[in-house]
Amino acid sequence: MDLSSIEIFKAVASHCSVTKAAAAVGRAPSNVTTRIQQLEEDLAVALFSRDGKKMSLTREGLIFLSYATRLADLAEEARQAVRPLAVSGTLRVGTMESTAASRLPDVIRRFGSLWPHVSLQLTMGATRDLMQSVLAEELDCALVARPPETSLDQTRYGDLDLGRFDARRIYVEDLILVLPPKHPDVKAAADLRVGTLAVMEPGCTYRRMAEEWAQGVTPLRTLELASYHAILASIVAGNAFGVMPRSVFDLLRWPVDIVTGKIGAVETFLVHRKGERSDSFEAFHDVLIASRGRDGPSIPGG
Repeated sequence: MDLSSIEIFKAVASHCSVTKAAAAVGRAPSNVTTRIQQLEEDLAVALFSRDGKKMSLTREGLIFLSYATRLADLAEEARQAVRPLAVSGTLRVGTMESTAASRLPDVIRRFGSLWPHVSLQLTMGATRDLMQSVLAEELDCALVARPPETSLDQTRYGDLDLGRFDARRIYVEDLILVLPPKHPDVKAAADLRVGTLAVMEPGCTYRRMAEEWAQGVTPLRTLELASYHAILASIVAGNAFGVMPRSVFDLLRWPVDIVTGKIGAVETFLVHRKGERSDSFEAFHDVLIASRGRDGPSIPGG
């Protein structure tokens, strides 16, 4: 039994699904299944009841969950306790609205508990704007989405010099296509019955992916909105289609049968100026990793 297996167990218990848990912790579903099986063998009990793809905790699993949570919290407290310097000051963090809504509430609570002397200032925006603000030293770091065809260790992303960033992968999001109620299933853009794409502001990676996916739809109209609630409202009304991370979609509870499809996986990175990081940044990074369930690989320079 190790901390990584404990965090994977917690993720499956939370999502009741190996596939969703795998996306949350950035692992392959087969790896998650193997680690759960190994944990059950180690404990000599069944932790989950399996009904198709749905996983539910057994009586033994519920008991173990309380201990797993305490072990994970204790491990994080131990990491923070051995830091050589007291962390204080202000940390200016940029984030996409989707990440702020679906990923950061528990992170902010946990960070405030561990580091009460750090003032955490959040700024929301699109990936491109956030990266520009990091370079301009208006932000210390930012959580941004990586376009699927662009690695942050390549030399340029448009007019942004990516060689000036260090980046660490934090989350993997499942980007989904969201369609009006009763819309037929869509395998390609040609199957769309609506010609308006509801999106966030320019510079949003998810918007860029949606526009590229919908290439060939003529004419494609764009409806620019300020929030995912507004985007989903337009979709529910039957006037548009859109894309959003599944983690955000699951938060927006609408009493209608909305049609969804898969676009692809998108990685969320924590970026900062190359060679510039502080104790407060490292503390924030550690809490992000703990919230996800395991340490992930950094790209060169990270």
